[in-house]
Amino acid sequence: MVSSSEAIRERGRRKGGGGNGSEGMRKLLLGLGFLVQGFRCFPWMAVNFFLKDGLKVDPSTLQILQCSANLPMVAKPFYGILSDSFYIFGQHRVPYIAFGAFLQAVSWIAIFLSPSNISFFTITLYLLLGNLGASVVEVANDAMVAELGKPPSSSSKNSPHSSSGQLQSFVWIAASVGGVLGNLAGGIAIDCFSPQVMFLMFGILLSIQFLVTIFIHESSLDLPKSPSDGGIKKQLSELIVALRKPEIYYSIIWFAASYAMIPALTGTMFYYQTEHLGIESSVLGISKVFGQASMLLWGIIYNKNLKSMSPRKLISAIQATMAVFMFSDVLFVKGVYRMFGIPDSLYVVLFSGLLEVLYFFKILPFNVLMAQLCPPGCEGSVMAFLMSALAMAVIISGYLGVVLSWFVQVTGNDFSGLGHALLIQAVCTLLPIYCSSCIPDGVKAKTKPKQG
Repeated sequence: MVSSSEAIRERGRRKGGGGNGSEGMRKLLLGLGFLVQGFRCFPWMAVNFFLKDGLKVDPSTLQILQCSANLPMVAKPFYGILSDSFYIFGQHRVPYIAFGAFLQAVSWIAIFLSPSNISFFTITLYLLLGNLGASVVEVANDAMVAELGKPPSSSSKNSPHSSSGQLQSFVWIAASVGGVLGNLAGGIAIDCFSPQVMFLMFGILLSIQFLVTIFIHESSLDLPKSPSDGGIKKQLSELIVALRKPEIYYSIIWFAASYAMIPALTGTMFYYQTEHLGIESSVLGISKVFGQASMLLWGIIYNKNLKSMSPRKLISAIQATMAVFMFSDVLFVKGVYRMFGIPDSLYVVLFSGLLEVLYFFKILPFNVLMAQLCPPGCEGSVMAFLMSALAMAVIISGYLGVVLSWFVQVTGNDFSGLGHALLIQAVCTLLPIYCSSCIPDGVKAKTKPKQG
């Protein structure tokens, strides 16, 4: 039997806009946030060409910058604890989204206003500032999704918050749409405008996000009330308690390790495709659009058909598929597909873009699982810790890729050892599958015992 206090809270949620109004505002805020997040590939495409053609950096330096710029993402647990613990004007999510959008807008507009001979150190600082803002936005957005994505209990099947997995799929689709638009526009714009103009365009988009966000009050979103109101110390202790749960910390360790142990070769492949093969920027843009469209399709398929599948089996299948595509890259570099009449540009469009996003396919089912495992009141902290672990793993992966390129003696002019590097990368991708038992098979919704 539902207690009277729970019934009062349920009626309060319905009166306070728990229907279409609050759902529409939530989708507007989160949809715009994840759309802009996916659109970040637009200025970063310009960054890659600006560094290669403008500052004349080598592949290893480019990849080191790509990895180092993610350092602010490692501090996500701190932002999550702040978001969980401190309310700003009675709100604990929306102000952080606005602040993060503001920092990003300042960063990209500052790069636009800088001289064309900007130093490598200065642009690195601006990119770090931009990623700091992006990480704050992502933490607040992920926390809101986790709060609203709890599995339903027997007493709240009709609650507006009972659609576990649907909101995660919605924001995944929004980010994918942003990625499709960003890569499509980037592939076209890089041939029509200077990189600095593209930085300004993205800065304007972020300014729009900032203005939209500051006019949305958190009370209109009908968020679940967080029981965490004891400040940073209490929130930190609750995070530690949550991370001590074996099903949480084993899963996060496996998830991070599955990325960290794969040497990333993104910078090397970018130079190989553009300098060695002469692939045009528009083709690279189309390749990334194809990949982002695959992510969009993945979000739809997962939401309709795969939510009930065991997370362990699904994530392991994705990991194995990644390895298959990497072995395919070995054949591509060796010229096998070229011998069968398949143009390099066609392979880049169909396979390179898809492999690039396959890395992130497992994030969706894993986020759904973690949102279900996450204890109430510290969603922001736990999800931020997860994203921090992922960011650190990606950084380690990038640095390992630089070391691997050096080991096989791949440079901006000599790619003879790239096939061996890709083979090592594929083998490393298969290794985490043998430890996939660390991932729980799923979480069943808890039902409250009936009271007499």
